[in-house]
Amino acid sequence: MSARPAQPAGTDAASATCLNAREAAAFLQLNEKKLYELANSREIPAARVGGKWLFPRALLEEWLLEQAHGGALSDRLVITGSDDPLLAATVGALAPVLGGDAFVAYSPTGTLPGLELLARRRASVCALHWGGVEHSLQQHAMLLRRFAPHRHWALVRLALREQGVILRRGLAVDGIETLAAFDYRWAMRQAGAGSAHFLESVLASRGFSAADCSVVATARSEREAAALVAREDADCAPGTRAAATEFGLGFLPLGWEAFDLALPRDVMFRRLFQDLLAAHGDARSQALANRLGGYDLGPLGRVLGLD
Repeated sequence: MSARPAQPAGTDAASATCLNAREAAAFLQLNEKKLYELANSREIPAARVGGKWLFPRALLEEWLLEQAHGGALSDRLVITGSDDPLLAATVGALAPVLGGDAFVAYSPTGTLPGLELLARRRASVCALHWGGVEHSLQQHAMLLRRFAPHRHWALVRLALREQGVILRRGLAVDGIETLAAFDYRWAMRQAGAGSAHFLESVLASRGFSAADCSVVATARSEREAAALVAREDADCAPGTRAAATEFGLGFLPLGWEAFDLALPRDVMFRRLFQDLLAAHGDARSQALANRLGGYDLGPLGRVLGLD
């Protein structure tokens, strides 16, 4: 029988930054077969290095706390994914109400990067939109299925939004074909952004593509796109009516979309998330939605099936 390799002096499983499968199974009080199942399905933080699984101890501890009902991470809500002026205002209004008792943060990244962060447990909630409202349920469910942890996720509808093209002040055009065919300066969204996907779908239906547009800048969020147009660094950008209104800009409507939140099912029932939904539907939020325009909050809070 071969001898067990000696660990470097001064190290043991209790102090190691990474654990092997045997050590991780002992730490979590699981058998190794179950541990491998969790690792292969990406339900537990792990990395495959040289054909062997390694388990970062700090992430295992965080994962274990997160599994506990009302655990240590239930006092924070980190929202990523798509940008939205009304959601940003809701988070801003909720934070001072919570004070030092809890933490809510919103860091937009775009739909696909946000889902990747959710899958890696770097965020609690991902805001997303992907195409027209008529196919939103199928499109959003299909999008979530790209990520292994989706079996433990829920999809909650936040609103319907009017999507289109944000226009610089004084610019009047008769259609998307004009913006694509002539030399207008576009601030285009990054790959994986829902606004970019919506625009590309509309352009394709009119016989154009994003390659036909003269791109002068890349915006990493809805409001960055609007800011570029407001500064006249660009003539137009894909985005929502609400973002255009917030910056006092023109808007060319292209259609309506669903704006949903993807999140682990256990997070959906936490007080913080329910507080967020309540704040998003209160009188203040309704009034702001009316002022910005391009929102329908009727479906707020509807839980959607992924099957």
